[in-house]
Amino acid sequence: MRAHHLTLSLLSAAVMFAAVLSAQTPTDEAAIRDTIRQYAEARDHADAKATEALFTPDADQLVSSGEWRQGRAALVKGAMSSSKKETGKRLIGVDTVRFLAPGVAITDGPYETTGANGTVRKMRTCFVLTKGKDGWKIAAIRNMLPAAPAN
Repeated sequence: MRAHHLTLSLLSAAVMFAAVLSAQTPTDEAAIRDTIRQYAEARDHADAKATEALFTPDADQLVSSGEWRQGRAALVKGAMSSSKKETGKRLIGVDTVRFLAPGVAITDGPYETTGANGTVRKMRTCFVLTKGKDGWKIAAIRNMLPAAPAN
């Protein structure tokens, strides 16, 4: 009898968890995509205040050069510095949004920068976002230069 109640409890919890995840997807996915759009726009305008507002206090970023920016202040400082160096256009896309748990999502997509001289740099990016009382905020970014295919 006890095993039956435990099984029912676990099954109920799994169903509720799945319902929470599916319930957050449509509206939250749009909000996540918008947060990343706002990030790209703030970077394009070298707007430190707008960039800062999009991050959690403990956010971090691993950039393609290997620099690891830890904490919102370091992240914003690094973003503004690289925006000054790279004065061309930045394109950050979102191919996928996946919810890892209620209020936690991961995205993957292309990241391209076009330098003032027209040189295009193609990378990939991954964002981890968390949902709080102020909406979706960026908790982590991982930028990657794709490696050459293995032979």
